[in-house]
Amino acid sequence: MQRTAQDLAEWLAARGGIAHRRDTLRAGFTVPLLRRLVGMGRVEAIRRAWLALPAADAELVAAARAGGRVSCLTLARRRNWWMPEGVDAGIHLHLTPGSRSPQGDACVRHWNLPIAPVASTTLAATVEDALAHVALCLPHDLALVVWESASRTEGLAADYLRGVRWRSLAARELSADVMGLSDSGLETLLVVPLRRWGLRVRQQVVLRARPVDLLVGERLVIQVDGWEFHSSSAQRAKDIAHDAELRLRGYTVLRFGYAQIVYDRAGVEAIIRRAVAAGLHRAA
Repeated sequence: MQRTAQDLAEWLAARGGIAHRRDTLRAGFTVPLLRRLVGMGRVEAIRRAWLALPAADAELVAAARAGGRVSCLTLARRRNWWMPEGVDAGIHLHLTPGSRSPQGDACVRHWNLPIAPVASTTLAATVEDALAHVALCLPHDLALVVWESASRTEGLAADYLRGVRWRSLAARELSADVMGLSDSGLETLLVVPLRRWGLRVRQQVVLRARPVDLLVGERLVIQVDGWEFHSSSAQRAKDIAHDAELRLRGYTVLRFGYAQIVYDRAGVEAIIRRAVAAGLHRAA
């Protein structure tokens, strides 16, 4: 069955509007058809290797034009890893040393050999390479937020991340710190300073049949409400009831919201310090 221009448009659209010429030919589209559509302006040929629709994914097109792959914070956002607001700017690309890449755009370029094998016909870096680039783009604490989220989202065990042959000290330090237990990056933003204070902090400990976000010492529970903040009033009622049950059993429960942790972390840390100073984290 001969493939048509409409078939190509639909096939490309399912791939973000852009695909490698080699994959296009493997899918059964003929060279004369591709040449005709490029000549008509219905498909754009990029660097003689990529074919893109006019409405193709702008980040993937930028990667194709640069001869690289989307990576770092760009890939993190595309894969729904949790990131604090305001840290993502521009398009981050992974390019191999020695490759030719036109300048003049606003893209952030990471030049290094891939850590993990990647096909030449893909425009996305590997998870491992993206994490390596995040380690160099963000301060340690914020990078750890992204790493923790990637660990959960991608199903990467902390032991696996520690076993990767990272090339930078920043990445090696992050692999040593990642736990893979945070439900959201907000938890990580609190765990890091608490552990630096020398406190024993455990995540997702089950108390009274439900997990709590953080357990500091033996008796201080910290619950974190993410930006989506509960799917229903029924869920909120269950959280309040669980908090009350824990208090009746001798736990101190502190609950913080997204805005507090992201925009007033110093204030949140001050409250936790006061609770620790009062010995509320210790068993009676």
